[in-house]
Amino acid sequence: MRYLILSDLHANWHALEAVLQDAAGHYDQALCLGDLVGYGGDPNEVVEWVRANCATVVRGNHDKASTGVDEEELEWFNPVARQAALWTFAALRPENAAYVSGLPQGPIAVNGFQLVHGSPFDEDEYVLNPEEAGQAFGYMESRLAFFGHTHVQGGFIWNHSRVEVIPRTPLRIGSQEMTIDPECAYMVNPGSVGQPRDGDPRAAYIVYDSETAVVTFHRLTYNVARAQERIRQVGLPDILADRLSVGR
Repeated sequence: MRYLILSDLHANWHALEAVLQDAAGHYDQALCLGDLVGYGGDPNEVVEWVRANCATVVRGNHDKASTGVDEEELEWFNPVARQAALWTFAALRPENAAYVSGLPQGPIAVNGFQLVHGSPFDEDEYVLNPEEAGQAFGYMESRLAFFGHTHVQGGFIWNHSRVEVIPRTPLRIGSQEMTIDPECAYMVNPGSVGQPRDGDPRAAYIVYDSETAVVTFHRLTYNVARAQERIRQVGLPDILADRLSVGR
């Protein structure tokens, strides 16, 4: 089975549309690691695609905050993120808000691997370095987990003696492959579709082939200007548009 694995879409329909065109014909089932909404200007379009096409979805912190599932989450948001969440709450159509608010908490097991938003032990925890990954590996119930939340493509490998960092896809290429070693454990981050934060503004996603045990990391350019225009058009803070062009 070939899985298209997406994370942190953040209501960026222009990025998602480009990813879907790029991945067309190369996957059998789509999965999502959360944060469908927040920051971007097209929450309904993104949620409706996920509703219709993703077999399994775990909730993200912006999904909870933007639908009132966890009002305390807003207290932890910076002012810009809080404004975007409140705007999203008002903008979501009722059926889409109901879907997002009903998303399950990870981890969720799928065909021998796990899906989480943040960490296997805390859905809101950021896993950004080998030390944090080392703690998270102890909570995994399989040797392979896919996680998001950080907006940084790559992840971590536990090889019994240490935790290694999976290198990011270089700016000069569009994809790279990694074969899963059954003797190691992996936490793999597809990166963010809608708002990368690893210094690369290209939309990010992965395809995992469970038969060949190969993960393919993908990056692709999309019409950032149109996504920025949409953010400004709906009245969201300019910084949310500006950061799309630098991947920060």
